[in-house]
Amino acid sequence: MPAPDATQAAEARRLLELHHGDAARTYDVVRQQFLVLQQRSQLLLTLATITLTITGFSGPKMVQSGGFTRWAMAIGLALVLAAVLVLLSGLRVKWLSQFDAGSPEATLAEAIAYRDRKTAHFQLEILLLGLGIAAYVSAVIAYLLA
Repeated sequence: MPAPDATQAAEARRLLELHHGDAARTYDVVRQQFLVLQQRSQLLLTLATITLTITGFSGPKMVQSGGFTRWAMAIGLALVLAAVLVLLSGLRVKWLSQFDAGSPEATLAEAIAYRDRKTAHFQLEILLLGLGIAAYVSAVIAYLLA
């Protein structure tokens, strides 16, 4: 696991200072941030599931309407699937209590570094899902206009 960078170490120091050195309260802040990431990932998974479910009902009829619709739907579904795979690959669990870098500040910086990696992973999920849904909606629009 990569070591925390200077920005993450500074954030850890700042959080500890804001909470007057109370490591438990500071860890709770980071725990809440992980919870936000988890909730938003669940939302993305729900959106992907809805997209795939709708396709099961209307997809066969839509792809019969033309080449653009077929390609847009195929690309959209592939991107939605890629987003789900990225999301699933990021579901590995590492508990906040597993971080131990020797001091509360170093341990907090390590947890923040992990949070930042999960956030970057989440941004990739959003990008893939957003592009996938955009392509999918383009297919729906083309179908409606045909």
